[in-house]
Amino acid sequence: MDVLLTAQLKTKATSDTMVFVFWGNNQTLGKLFFINEILLRSFNGDMIPDIFGVSADSSTEVCYLTGRNAVWQAALSSRVKMRVPHSNAFIDLNKDFTDGNFTKTQPGSIPENVKKVGQSCFADFDGDGSQDHLLPVCLDDACHRSAIYLSKPGEPEWVPVLTDFQRRETLWGFVPPKTIPPAGELHNPITLHLGDYNMDGFPDALIILRNTSGSGQQAFLLENVPCDNVSCKDVGRMFRVHWDQSDLGAIPGAAVATFFDIYEDGILDMIVLSKEEGKEGFVIHALKNNFEADAYFVKVIVLSGLCSNDCPGNVKPFGVNQPGPYVSYTTVDSNGYLKNASAGQLSQSAHLSLQLPYTVLGLGRSANFLDHLYVGIPRPLGNKDVRKQEWTAIIPNSQLIVIPYPHNEPRRYFFISQTFAKTCFCFVIMGYCV
Repeated sequence: MDVLLTAQLKTKATSDTMVFVFWGNNQTLGKLFFINEILLRSFNGDMIPDIFGVSADSSTEVCYLTGRNAVWQAALSSRVKMRVPHSNAFIDLNKDFTDGNFTKTQPGSIPENVKKVGQSCFADFDGDGSQDHLLPVCLDDACHRSAIYLSKPGEPEWVPVLTDFQRRETLWGFVPPKTIPPAGELHNPITLHLGDYNMDGFPDALIILRNTSGSGQQAFLLENVPCDNVSCKDVGRMFRVHWDQSDLGAIPGAAVATFFDIYEDGILDMIVLSKEEGKEGFVIHALKNNFEADAYFVKVIVLSGLCSNDCPGNVKPFGVNQPGPYVSYTTVDSNGYLKNASAGQLSQSAHLSLQLPYTVLGLGRSANFLDHLYVGIPRPLGNKDVRKQEWTAIIPNSQLIVIPYPHNEPRRYFFISQTFAKTCFCFVIMGYCV
């Protein structure tokens, strides 16, 4: 794997970003300059990540890295002013299994009476198979009144899915983002980090909240639950704050919280970054998910299907995970009802989005086979042939590695089950011992 590193000056209060690419063979791509953080995406569908951002002259450009050479081209047909910090994403919003580019511009369409806007994120919030737009906001400058809104694809209405931040006598709210952070500090917008914590098929979230009557802040789990009030009835789901999550509450000064499958068992654990007052460095905390329920999942990681050079002999190219693939499934739950879910892989890359490098889709308590699993990858601009493959009868709790090779022949895409690989390894060891 190569390494892309972004940096900002510690001596100047600015959002200007320098990008370095280290190819892994003592070769380095020289500094690239942007006036904001970048979005990684395969703009031309070759499964090699390109760099999307705003250059020094305020034009929106894409930097292609094919052949390890930087080639700059205009990315949009007209000049627009991007928000700083932005919420740019590479995600499928119309269910054609080809990701489009979502860019948050200034001023843009936002809910009414909003004073501060957080980072947009995308998830299949209500389990209908479509990606919904989630937006955390503050209704006053101090974020004493905070809310999370949802917008369905193609619909202009914003539906509140969380407005209650009252815990007994204490009111909590989002941490107000700084318009111009001090020198050496990154733009850290209000951000939801999404993941299906309890594997019920509906994405939950981790968020940082601040005590509005004091200075303390900590991470909280937001559980995706059925709607119980009139305001969210059009969506049918809402967030509920887990106030008594003791492991999160034991970490003071939390700055960032996200999900990660630490034990590679398909169950999402939590990672929290905290900073003690008066100290320079940050502390990383890893929290194991102790949720116990008869729930199932499917975990999918989609690779690039590329070799660094010509593939030797009959070796199948595999590559590494990429931004842009789209995964969805349809099945029947234990009550006989049709169940859908979808997710994008690495759809955002800026401002500590810290997304999972794979997709984990909860199945709830249904132990039935997945009737259909679909995987799609980006296609070149102007190409109308959808790069999508379907597999049937997938076993619950499968951890799948999908290799989309050749890119233009979806019928030849194949997957490897980590569970199957481990079973084969065990049989080999047993045979060797006997």
